[in-house]
Amino acid sequence: MLELRSISRRFGDRTVVDEVSFTVGPGRLTGFVGANGAGKTTTMRIVLGVLAADHGEVHWHGRPITTAERRRFGYMPEERGLYPKMKVADQIAYFGQLHGKSRPDALTAAEQLLDQLSLTDRRNDPLESLSLGNQQRAQIAAALVHDPIALILDEPFSGLDPLAVDAVVNVLRERAAQGVPVLFSSHQLDVVERLCDDVVIIADGQVRAAGERDALRHDHASLRYRLTVDPDAGWLRDWATGNGLRVIDIDGPRAVIELGRPDLEQPLLAEALRRGPVREFAPIVPTLSQIFREVIR
Repeated sequence: MLELRSISRRFGDRTVVDEVSFTVGPGRLTGFVGANGAGKTTTMRIVLGVLAADHGEVHWHGRPITTAERRRFGYMPEERGLYPKMKVADQIAYFGQLHGKSRPDALTAAEQLLDQLSLTDRRNDPLESLSLGNQQRAQIAAALVHDPIALILDEPFSGLDPLAVDAVVNVLRERAAQGVPVLFSSHQLDVVERLCDDVVIIADGQVRAAGERDALRHDHASLRYRLTVDPDAGWLRDWATGNGLRVIDIDGPRAVIELGRPDLEQPLLAEALRRGPVREFAPIVPTLSQIFREVIR
């Protein structure tokens, strides 16, 4: 388990990371989201020891992390850092060797990753001849080739088409299934929502929301409900007037409503059932994008 405890970092008189605390559990995919300049990359660099925290600690399995443990992490920076004129398979294997793998083992691991990421046919091409999306996949392979004990990925889906995103997602899920904690940042909130188990939202260097994805969505749900009845929901307009209910939209049998208070849920459902069959009555759960906009205001 990777744990950040009250991490802070200043550059001059500007606080870039301010008392940031969260946990990345074993086998959990944690999405780290925030606007540009929110503090995501600085936080990741502190986790890796590239930057020192002014305050706070990074813990690994309940104790302060060591340099040796950090060396076993897999890291993909937002800025591409591979060798443009070197062949793709050779340089991925080279990164495996830097982490202590033998040449044969590193080549085997590289070939497996290239196959998983649909890059086998480009294995002998120099990196600079690849599209930006394929270069991104090669960068991800370089972060994974040494079988890391944790993964820290900064914008891993940048520049990838939907098929490439799916290939990367499958690789990350496979590593998570082996118990590897995965922390990744992304501006593609739809991908984060689909992929992650947990979410951390940061703004102005502070964590504004954090938790398990579905629990976070339910915690930020409003009192808006979707109601579908038979045959028509037009009666809601009159019923709402005297019961503290706001009708957002009615379209035949379907309606979106907002309760003035939580205890209106049961009276509304009872009234709907009295008037006929109820096909749907459910709270409207916000998307991650909606939660993000709400908490960073």
